[in-house]
Amino acid sequence: MPRTAAATRARTPDAPPSPATAPAPSPLDTATALLGLLADTTTEPRPNDDLEALTLAVAADLPVLLWGEPGIGKTAALTQLAESLDLPLTTVIASVHEPSDFSGLPVIGPDPASEGIPMAPPDWAVRLVRAGRGLLFLDELSTAPPAVQAALLRLVLERRVGALRLPPAVRIVAAANPPASAADGWELSPPLANRFVHLTWRHDPRVVVRGLGGTWPVAALPALDAGRLTEAVAYARRAVCGFLTARPTLVHQLPSTETVRGNAWPSPRSWDMALRLTAFASAAGAGRDVLALLVRGAVGDGPGYEFLAHLDRMELPDPEDLLADPAHAVLPERGDRRQAALDAVVAAVNARPEQGRWQAAWELLAHAARTGAPDLLVTPASTLAALRRPDWPAPPAIEGLSGVVALSHRVARAGAEADEETRRTAERERAETWR
Repeated sequence: MPRTAAATRARTPDAPPSPATAPAPSPLDTATALLGLLADTTTEPRPNDDLEALTLAVAADLPVLLWGEPGIGKTAALTQLAESLDLPLTTVIASVHEPSDFSGLPVIGPDPASEGIPMAPPDWAVRLVRAGRGLLFLDELSTAPPAVQAALLRLVLERRVGALRLPPAVRIVAAANPPASAADGWELSPPLANRFVHLTWRHDPRVVVRGLGGTWPVAALPALDAGRLTEAVAYARRAVCGFLTARPTLVHQLPSTETVRGNAWPSPRSWDMALRLTAFASAAGAGRDVLALLVRGAVGDGPGYEFLAHLDRMELPDPEDLLADPAHAVLPERGDRRQAALDAVVAAVNARPEQGRWQAAWELLAHAARTGAPDLLVTPASTLAALRRPDWPAPPAIEGLSGVVALSHRVARAGAEADEETRRTAERERAETWR
């Protein structure tokens, strides 16, 4: 058969081989590459009270419940927290599980009459035990029906799933939407709600904007001061025990409304959580705003605010120490605490009125005028002046407070004039009514 020219050229050894054509990337590969670029983000340390409160509660090994509207970033925050702590994250959607998924599935053995029927745990619990550590994320808690909530009680408090106990290094965090914005939402049962530290998850627009730009805040466990551990525990015990001694009705106070029962409220269990959180916050040197979030999340807003006020009083100097050496007294820098310390000194003089103590109090007020805002002395100076006995001479220290005393008199006169004007206005209105 005669050869064609093309066939001859193809068999010629000197002809260069045709270059291999690289396959064009598929549209799906290109989309995957773009998704990878979008997911390539970094983190940075950034002060965030909500995030610091969450990490402190996780460090204290207390179950945390994050409340927030849908789409606010609760799940993303937990994912980032698990990554930064190098903990395997196990997510369980509570609302799509049966009660037996948490209490255990009955498995009939070879001799149930003598051995009984064991309760087999689900696969996610087995994986956590094998890993020895992890972050268990119970999502959509407010959409779990009451039967599932009842099955969760033992898991949250005792860390037991069927016959299996989760390792101590497993931390539990849950998330929930408010019932009004949850799909078929339920109020949390009081026993389940009382097992959590409730934190409201909020978004900072500046953090969101910077995160969408590629940099999110990093979540790190708090740095506990090893030298302050014993002191922190003693401080927390003294604070909680002292407060509950003064306010015994707050040891256990079940709210009357169903909505409040599904959040934080005071009980011996939640006060134990507040004690632990106070100790951890003290050892970590956390700010008062972070401690406020944690304590209110454990025992509720009302008892929490009262407890924080008790902590402020605990940190005030002893009035008797201030009266013993008024010229060298160290007063709090913060205005409200300084005011409370001076009021406590005046109250101590009123409880045991003596000329020497009365004069020492005036010296302390003069010292406070030199080292702080003089307007804080108006009320203490007025009260102290009213405690003077007829045979007590005016102390020399009062000369330095003449401006404060004059201001006190002007404030008193202005208050009296305002009261008189209010009385006259009321009388005119009554007269107009009867006319």
